[in-house]
Amino acid sequence: MALIVQKYGGTSVATIERIKAVADRVIATRAQGHQVIVVVSAMSGETDRLLKLAKEITDLPDPRELDVILTTGEQVTIGLLSIVLQNRHCPARSYTGFQVKILTDEAYNKARILSIDDHRIRADLSQDRVVVVAGFQGVDAEGNITTLGRGGSDTTAVALAAALKADECQIYTDVDGVYTTDPRIVPEARRLDRICFEEMLEMASLGSKVLQIRSVEFASKYNVPLRVLSSFTEGQGTLIAPEDNRMEQALISGIAFNRDEAKLTLLGVPDKPGLAYQILALIADANIEIDMIIQNVGADGHTDFTFTVHRNEFKKALGILQQQAPSLGVQEVRGDDRIAKISVVGVGMRSHAGIASTLFKALAAEGINIQMISTSEIKISVVVDEKYLELGVRTLHSAFHLEQATA
Repeated sequence: MALIVQKYGGTSVATIERIKAVADRVIATRAQGHQVIVVVSAMSGETDRLLKLAKEITDLPDPRELDVILTTGEQVTIGLLSIVLQNRHCPARSYTGFQVKILTDEAYNKARILSIDDHRIRADLSQDRVVVVAGFQGVDAEGNITTLGRGGSDTTAVALAAALKADECQIYTDVDGVYTTDPRIVPEARRLDRICFEEMLEMASLGSKVLQIRSVEFASKYNVPLRVLSSFTEGQGTLIAPEDNRMEQALISGIAFNRDEAKLTLLGVPDKPGLAYQILALIADANIEIDMIIQNVGADGHTDFTFTVHRNEFKKALGILQQQAPSLGVQEVRGDDRIAKISVVGVGMRSHAGIASTLFKALAAEGINIQMISTSEIKISVVVDEKYLELGVRTLHSAFHLEQATA
């Protein structure tokens, strides 16, 4: 008998009919002899509706009270699903995150899980019940309700799977797995049967929206096998698990991309120790995250310094740098919020040369200029003009033959 944790997102529980379909899947899993824990999100659009209600009162609702409001969405879903299961003679019991309890830190709206008290869940499982847990929420040491941030139900599911040593954590979404890239851009994109944690972490951090990155980090840390499946079609989905020898033949697993990039360049920066720190500290103090960084080789006592930020933070970062440029001795500050990042990801890079040259040659053949380059052991990222994003993704997908399954 295996213990399976299943997570269903907002689109999977958007209506009563869809909740009934989830119940069908849960009952079928249980009929295979498995114990089942179900984690659900709020019904599609409900969290946005609740947030809008709070913002009709004030643009800056009190974070504690906002969490009290937002957690009601999942509370409705767990009750509805449990009622459906019970009406089908499947014993079930629902729990909010604070009933379980899922202990978090006190960072309202973006709390992190510290521990899980699993005794109530284990007691229900021993009584052959399906346990239905509200995702996205927990409670801090003072008893205050907290939420885990957008996509937090994925993290709830993985954390429960880790705490209870589940055999698999299944994430049901509106897609049937992880693809080599976005099929809307590359129709030939192929669903991956398997991908390792490292590759999935890179894909998630680089723009793939299939899984919340915190959930992948959690799964990797506690070695929880994840499987991404569709709520609406049958199939094996994509297994996300530790790297093994079966993956060695694949040089590249996927092409990730991010449209939400902006670039800032400081020209004529005095080439002296500590100035890069001063520049980046200004941005960090404004709570702006930096991604790629490039500093040119110094000449005549000056250098150029370039980095990227999220496009939503572009104007804020540009304003800070323009204001501080004179005191830093910087000659000019330039910005560009019409760039995009394309990344090739694969553990096969570790043992194969020629990946970078293939990438550069393919983009050059299409006349796509590379503005910035960043590399790691299993990825190469390039920044290009936004208008070349889709062409670049299609070009690289073809160059690395990702439409073809490895033997």
